[in-house]
Parts: sequence; structure tokens; C-alpha cells
Amino acid sequence: MVTNIKRKPLEYYLKLEYPITLIPDETGGYAVEIEDLSGCISQGDTVAEAIEMIEEARRLWLEVAYENGLDIPEPSNEQEYSGKFFIRAPRSLHRKLARLAKREGVSLNQYLVATLSRSIGMEEAQKTNIHKRDTTNS
Repeated sequence: MVTNIKRKPLEYYLKLEYPITLIPDETGGYAVEIEDLSGCISQGDTVAEAIEMIEEARRLWLEVAYENGLDIPEPSNEQEYSGKFFIRAPRSLHRKLARLAKREGVSLNQYLVATLSRSIGMEEAQKTNIHKRDTTNS
């Protein structure tokens, strides 16, 4: 028995905001991926370029999946997290961050997302390396 599931239009999926992970490459540039869309990865020399490239990869991934009748997942944790949070920082830190973002040619928001992603990526890499060392020495 075949069950026909009514799909939403492609435009619906294209408008969804999927979380991205930005990972600085030790040789320069950035890798970027959308974990919710298996295999949707890209790269760029700058934060802005990496974000631009992953947006193109996301669009193409969704178009191909839709055309081939593949299941398209909704963004993870969309209901749990709005993607917005507010912080208070000293004016001097705010100024430094704004200058660094300007130097990179991106908005302060993009710069903060990249910086936080890089920090989390390095922390996860350290945990992975520690785990590898522990299992190798066992």
C-alpha cells in the first residue's frame, strides 16, 4: 500500500532557517555546514564568503531533494530556540568586536556567530583529540 503524503511547496522549505556550523580551517578560511541537511557543506576564505556559499549549497540541496521526492527535514530545535539572545557587554568590548567585524567585512552579528562557532568547534575538537588519545593509550 502506498501512502501519499502531501508535501509543502518548495518555497516553504527555501524560507526555513537552518542552523549552520562555521569551522575555521587551520590552513585558512572556513568550512561551514548545515547538520540538518546531510552532506550540505561548503567553504569560504572569509566568514562572509563561507556564509554566502552555504546559503547557495542549502538552496541547491533543497531543490534537488524536492525534485527527487526525498524527505526534507525541518530545522532542528526550531521551536526550542529562536536564535536570538541578548547580552550586555562593556562598551570597550563592544567597540573592539565592532572593529573586528568591520575588518572582516561582516556585520557584528555575523562576526559574533563565527567567533562563537569557532570557539565551540575548537572545544569540540579538543574533546575529540583527548578521547582519541585516551582510546589509543588504552
